[in-house]
Amino acid sequence: MSSKDVTHSVTCITKAVVQHYHQAWKDCDLDAVMALYHPQIEYNDFFQNKAFDFKQLRDYVRGSMPLEPQEVLEHTDRIRFDGDTAFIQYRITLRGGPGLVSFRSSEAITVRDGLIWRINEYASLIHEQRSDQAKADSRPATSRLGLSARQLGMLASDLQEYFANTQPYLDPGLSLQQVALATGYSRNQISYLLNQVLGQSFYRYVNHQRLKHLLLAIEQFEQTAKVDDLVFAAGFNSLSAFYTCFRLHLGMTPKAYLKLPVEAQNALRTLG
Repeated sequence: MSSKDVTHSVTCITKAVVQHYHQAWKDCDLDAVMALYHPQIEYNDFFQNKAFDFKQLRDYVRGSMPLEPQEVLEHTDRIRFDGDTAFIQYRITLRGGPGLVSFRSSEAITVRDGLIWRINEYASLIHEQRSDQAKADSRPATSRLGLSARQLGMLASDLQEYFANTQPYLDPGLSLQQVALATGYSRNQISYLLNQVLGQSFYRYVNHQRLKHLLLAIEQFEQTAKVDDLVFAAGFNSLSAFYTCFRLHLGMTPKAYLKLPVEAQNALRTLG
């Protein structure tokens, strides 16, 4: 058999294995995916700067696989084959907040003995950025913080749940360190989520939670209640911080808001 024939034969085997792998991921079939890994597989996730062996891969794959209706894995290019190597490109969106954890990924897959022997995975987080520099910094920062797609989504979900259930924003002296200790994440991880993904500072995020709390309080209290009293009860430490936050999120003054019909207030409160 000529070298050309050998290369063609190897490419055919690679194609069959990787197409099967591709379909197993589309079907979210964890067992089928695992069955295609070589016992001595080397899986390199360069987004997290981590390497996984066969024993570690099941949990890793389960955590990366879209499992809920709103989660999506969309392949964005045809699979390319070259001898014992294949290249796959895709976009994956995992739960954890509205549009927060969407990644563009590519994998270089090496096949040996009819099984996947090595995968080098590269990914970049897709989200709105304020500058080209921020785009350039997004992958390295997330990698250094050890945040996978699923982990970043869970951080967003956990933070939202913590603020909703515990209402820590009612403390006017709430700090990033307190939130980190309460949620079990590091200050750097929370800062990355807020600054690079949500595009806001910690204090802007906290004041937004205070504003939402206050708007509900205004609806529930009698018209005679003083707004200033509700401001400080919601955790704002100054009236100026409250007025700035109000204009930022609702585009008007509190006085103008209170003059609106109830239906308009309800609509703005949802947006705010």
